Order: sequence, then C-alpha cells, then structure tokens
Amino acid sequence: MDLLNNFIGDVNTYLWSYILIVMLIGLGLYFTVRTKFVQFRMIGEMIRLLGEGAAADKKGVSSFQAFCISTASRVGTGNLAGVALAITAGGPGAVFWMWLIALIGSASAFVESTLAQIYKVRDGVAFRGGPAYYMDKALNARWMGVIFAVLISITFGLAFNSVQSNTIASAFGQSFDIKPVYVSIFLAVVTAVIIFGGIKRIAKVSEIIVPIMAGLYILIALFLMITNIGELPGVFSLIFKSAFGLEEVAGGALGAAMMNGIKRGLFSNEAGMGSAPNAAATADVSHPVKQGLIQSLGVFVDTLLICSSTAFIILLSGMYTSKEADGIILTQQALTNLLGSWGGPFLAIIVLLFAFSSVVGNYYYGESNIEFISQNKMWLFLYRIAVVAMVGFGAIASLDFVWSLADLFMGLMAIINLIAISLLGKIAFDALGDYMKQKKEGKNPVFYPSSIGLKNTEVWGEKSEENKQL
Repeated sequence: MDLLNNFIGDVNTYLWSYILIVMLIGLGLYFTVRTKFVQFRMIGEMIRLLGEGAAADKKGVSSFQAFCISTASRVGTGNLAGVALAITAGGPGAVFWMWLIALIGSASAFVESTLAQIYKVRDGVAFRGGPAYYMDKALNARWMGVIFAVLISITFGLAFNSVQSNTIASAFGQSFDIKPVYVSIFLAVVTAVIIFGGIKRIAKVSEIIVPIMAGLYILIALFLMITNIGELPGVFSLIFKSAFGLEEVAGGALGAAMMNGIKRGLFSNEAGMGSAPNAAATADVSHPVKQGLIQSLGVFVDTLLICSSTAFIILLSGMYTSKEADGIILTQQALTNLLGSWGGPFLAIIVLLFAFSSVVGNYYYGESNIEFISQNKMWLFLYRIAVVAMVGFGAIASLDFVWSLADLFMGLMAIINLIAISLLGKIAFDALGDYMKQKKEGKNPVFYPSSIGLKNTEVWGEKSEENKQL
C-alpha cells in the first residue's frame, strides 16, 4: 500500500505542478476575456436567475434544485478538510491561490455548464447531460465521452465519496469517540436509501440540506471574524505575503502554495473539472445561458464564502502552524480554540451535513454517466452497490491514500474536460451573445439552436408551445 501511495503521489506532483496549473489558469483567463468578464459583470443577473423557475413543473428539476445538486457536491469536505490540508501543506498563501482559481475558474464553469445545457438529452420527464454528452454530440467523439464517463464515475462515485466518509469518520471520532466502523455502517445504509430513490429524491434532499448547512457555517465564520476584527488585517497580510513566498526561506514555498491552493480549490469548487455540468443539464430552463450563469455563481458561493470561512477560522486561531493535526481535525481544533469546547462537536455535525450532501450529489454525477455508457440497468445497479461499498470503505481507510487517489482521478478528468471545452468554447460564447441580444430587446430569452447555427441538439430542437412558454 505504501508503494502504491508513493507512486500515486509522484504522479500527482507532476500532474498538478505542470499540466493542470497551466491549463486551469490559462483557459480560465481565456474564457474570462472571451466572455467579457461574464462572471463579474453579470453577478446581479446570476442572483436574479437563482430564484427563477423555483416553482418549476413538479415532474422536472428546477434551476434552483440543479444549483443545489451541484452545490451539494461542491460543498463538502473540500471546504473543511481540504482547506486545512492546503494551508498545512502550502502555507497561508494557498488561500490566495484558491481565491484566484475561483475568480477565473468561474468563467470555465459558465462555459462547461452552458454547453451541458445545450447538448442535454431527455431522461423520461427530466433531462440529463454533461461533458460526455457534449463530447459525443458536439465533437463527434463518443470514445472521448466514454473515457470521461468512466473517470467521473470512478472519481465522484467512488474516490470522492470515500474522501467524504473518511472525513465524517475522523470528525466523529475526534468529537464523540465513535469508532470508524460504526460510522461506516451508518453512512452506507443511509446512502443506499437515498441513491436508490432516483434524481428527484436526490434533488429534494439537496434542496433542504444545502441552504441550511451553508448558512449556519457562514454565520459562525462571520461571528468569529466580527469578534476578532482587529486581527483581520494581519490575516490578509499573512495570506498575500505567503502567497508569493515573501515570508518563507525555502525556495519551493511559492510552488507549494500554488499547487496546494489550486488543487484544493479545484477539489472544492470543481470549476472546469466537468462535474457540475452534469447537474446543470438537469435544469428545466428556457435558455442554456441561464444555468451557465447560475453554476458560475456556485463557484463564488463555494470558494469565496465557504472555503474562506474555513481559512479565516484556521488562521485566526493561530493553529495553522500545527504539525500534530491536519484535515478536518485541524479545523475542529481551530474552531474549539475560538469558540470553546462545543466548537468541535458542532463542526462534526456540520461535517456530516456537508459531506453527506456531497455523497448524494457525487453519486448522481456517476449515474448520469453510467447511463451514457450503457442503458442496461444492471450496470447502474452494480454502480450503486459500488458507491455504497466505497462510502463504507472510505470511513475506515487512511487519510493520505483516499486524498491521493481522489487527486489523481480528479486531475485526469479535468484534463479531458478542459480539452473539450477549449474546442467548444465558441458555442457557449455565441449562446451568451444570443442571450444578451434577447435581454436587450426586453424578452425573457428562449433558445433555439438555429439562432447560433446549431443542428445536432436533441432537446432544443423541440419548438412546442410548452417550450416557447418556459
């Protein structure tokens, strides 16, 4: 196991130090410029759209529910344990690079989610789609879509879900002295009950859990920042100085901060990775750009609000230099240091909600892609069994191994998706132009493929009265 873990670690170092940093930042900047800074100039529209369609047909998935499914996957252990790991491995400067990848990556999130909406397909009364679908339909590269579908199913359904359950087990062991095996059994049973219920049950669970858990955590962080407001200037100074290696003696300080900040930032907000588009495709909206904008907002919510909350808790506590704890245990100790003895147990409950919502969202990503590969229900059944098994396994596995495995598959998946959206970006740019044109004319934008010269879309070719009224 040690040899395997070392090998995976070496591959991850090369992958993240060179290939992915260049691709994520380079494409993020390119999409930012080509969309004329859509993630900044249309924030007001994003917030307005979030409430639009909340009362959608009960047979479908509303834009808000789709946002919650993707946020359920985004808002998980990456926001709690991942931020702590980034800070302990890369220093406080890693927080700056997390912010940067969110600011420019939200443009990539817009592009990939808009493409997912354009190339979505019908799934009974609902929709499904994602990178595998636009690779197949827009690039005419089903082989590429199949590779991506396999990777995302392994990454989210198996590797990431083992990370989530591992973090829950660590948090409950630290606060309540509950053995991991009991946590493992509990999580496996509850996961099975929900994922065998289908997308509507997943949407309902996400719609309830996500706003509550995110709101509670942000409120606690705001309280701590207000009560320690005199220390905030020093925290910001520490982040920016450390980001560029100005306070470190070691020559590799800048590289460590960049790599860990970007790696953990991508794990958390998933911008450009190709995961959130699977949720974006389920939304019943009148124009693809609507869901693209909503998913771009999701990146900000995840990193700039929730990840920053964790970072400030750790940095305000002064425990970021601790070598005795990492991951969720460090975050718990930091919160206990600031709030008192109830801080750790409180965070354990928040972790349960954060991580379990991610298990539910992660599972759906795999389901959508299993159905892309094959319509044989046996494969979906076997996948569900594998997900339940990995949730149970993750709770008792070692921290280093599950995170290394998740990083490897996340990196491979992101590379394939980034190649695809770099080739298809113009379609998203044209769709944005069509949306802005209709907005200027005072219309509620409605999308037809012919308006931007497309022909090979399945859903948007249906010009029924129902679609015209959306």
